[in-house]
Amino acid sequence: MARDAEQSPSAGPIEGVYLSETLHLPAFFQAAFAPLAARVRLRLPHEIEDPASVRFALAWQPAADAFRPYPNLKVACSIAAGVDSLVACPSLPPQAIVTRVRDDNQAHLMAGFAVWHVVWHHRNMGAILADVAAGQWNWRGHPLHLAPANCPVGVLGFGLMGRAVARAVAALGFPVFAASRGRPETTEPGVTVLSGADAIRQVAARATMLINVLPLTSETRNVLDADLFARMPRGAVLIQLGRGDHLVEADLDVALASGQIAAASIDVFRQEPLPPGHRWWREPRILITPHLASDTSPEFVAAQVVETVETVLAGRMPFNAVSRSNGY
Repeated sequence: MARDAEQSPSAGPIEGVYLSETLHLPAFFQAAFAPLAARVRLRLPHEIEDPASVRFALAWQPAADAFRPYPNLKVACSIAAGVDSLVACPSLPPQAIVTRVRDDNQAHLMAGFAVWHVVWHHRNMGAILADVAAGQWNWRGHPLHLAPANCPVGVLGFGLMGRAVARAVAALGFPVFAASRGRPETTEPGVTVLSGADAIRQVAARATMLINVLPLTSETRNVLDADLFARMPRGAVLIQLGRGDHLVEADLDVALASGQIAAASIDVFRQEPLPPGHRWWREPRILITPHLASDTSPEFVAAQVVETVETVLAGRMPFNAVSRSNGY
């Protein structure tokens, strides 16, 4: 495959750099990239002899000045589906293409996780498991008027993840309403897609359970706030699987205290790990999981990164590129 004139095939593997302020990325990816050593070479910043030779970065929450030493950087590859920390980085070169991981298996994991939480709340499984732990036989039949057909579920976001979530929830018989920034080219059976500037609030107003899988952008930061909760049916449930900065935590506390929101599942937080003393550990109406809704293998990431970098250096746009203006 052709590469740009600055790095011909005879020059050896394409040079890359690990950039993260929060993770030691080689611990996760070095073994996965080892079989690809003839095509790419990834190293930490202090190991790079000639920063001008670096063509790509594998990054996650980079420091504000992380990209500055690399004037010939062509691609900034996120290690996951989220790219907000890369797009917002002030030193990201204007010419660099930003890419995310796109993995159908990752979407299926997210969909299964979302469905599990829908069933957990719909069938009051927390109370059932408390009975089991106490050795008590309490029949907790489900009111027939709250069958799935009478419990609309909202999905915020209709990209790869959101579409998989909506499809899976609809398969259980729940009416699904999904919010999409643009009008999608295709739809899913049982899913009504609302688009436009007010789509998120329109979906929230219908949702007995609201699943958030939005990307984090300037427009979606703090989107799960008091105004949104007030629009939801009283006693609704929030399933927060997007990004920690989507949720205004104090507003959720108020909504829970008033009963406007009956319960919540939260997988992502503004501060991770969630501190041991955080009030939500002791809140029985909140089910906490440690940011594990979805993941992909290091081997898949490595293979996709190499394909992406080679595509860009051949002068083509990779399929997993994101819009830096939109943030996804």
